Amino acid sequence: MPARDVYHYAVKNALIKDGWIILADPYKIKYKDAELFADLAV
Repeated sequence: MPARDVYHYAVKNALIKDGWIILADPYKIKYKDAELFADLAV
């Protein structure tokens, strides 16, 4: 899993305060032999 950048928690908290629901942190995407990570699934 990659490291989070300095803005990760600020953006996450702003989204939550705006009424968004965080579904996954991080969001893992698997396709065949590749594994990707998106910061958030909202």
